Amino acid sequence: MIEVLGYCAAFLTTVSFLPQAIKTIKTKDTSGISLLMYLMFTVGVFAWLIYGTFRKDIPVIVGNAVTLSFAITILRMKIKYK
Repeated sequence: MIEVLGYCAAFLTTVSFLPQAIKTIKTKDTSGISLLMYLMFTVGVFAWLIYGTFRKDIPVIVGNAVTLSFAITILRMKIKYK
């Protein structure tokens, strides 16, 4: 049961990120995003991914791997279009 909760949490936090990622990718407008905040967020997501890997926690690994890919995409856009 606790694993189901983990998958639900991973799904919700990852999917909640998707609308903003899609909007940012479509518009290429990153003016409302703080570079420092996004750097810290991306490093934090990467840290969760490493943590999940060491713990062999599949929901944490999957959720943060997907979120990290979105975060890196937006971070690259933020740096490119600043």
